[in-house]
Amino acid sequence: MKKRIAIFASGSGSNAQKIMEHFKYSNMAEVSLVLSNNPDAYVLQRADNFEIPSHVFDRKTFYESSEVVDILKRLEIDLVVLAGFLWLIPENLLKAFPNKIINIHPALLPKFGGKGMYGDRVHKAVLEAAEEEHGITIHFVNENFDEGEVIQQAKFKIDADDTLETIKFKGQQLEHQYFPKVIENLLKKYN
Repeated sequence: MKKRIAIFASGSGSNAQKIMEHFKYSNMAEVSLVLSNNPDAYVLQRADNFEIPSHVFDRKTFYESSEVVDILKRLEIDLVVLAGFLWLIPENLLKAFPNKIINIHPALLPKFGGKGMYGDRVHKAVLEAAEEEHGITIHFVNENFDEGEVIQQAKFKIDADDTLETIKFKGQQLEHQYFPKVIENLLKKYN
């Protein structure tokens, strides 16, 4: 039986798209559901384009009910993937999927992580700190933002003429290259 992936995203969903593309014809796994806390997120259109069901929830539902966990359990989800999802994961979801929730962060953690550090905010902070390298981190999710065990990191050198847009682009290339492969390798380890 195919392994089942659920993707959480809050925005555009370019990583979600790469994951959906990667597993579209896979015999091993499929993206079974896309979830978002943003009813206007473009990721929902991307899911629709792949004929993958989606579910939108609000803050109260996510933090004060078991609705999201119940849906994931009913669908027998094997791995929960956060791909640009901006909310902290509640305890009931962490307990329901121990070591089966992963996230991608657009920096080399532990640097430039934590609450409020996402998207362009991360890249601006990296440029302001005059870092010589930048990259991505794929990690397990725990009760704190960006503090779970690191699964894989990939980095690139920051060139003198790099701008916010160029480092963002370089980082996104790494995300798209590594994230689907890391997901596939993790799923191979699950019975």
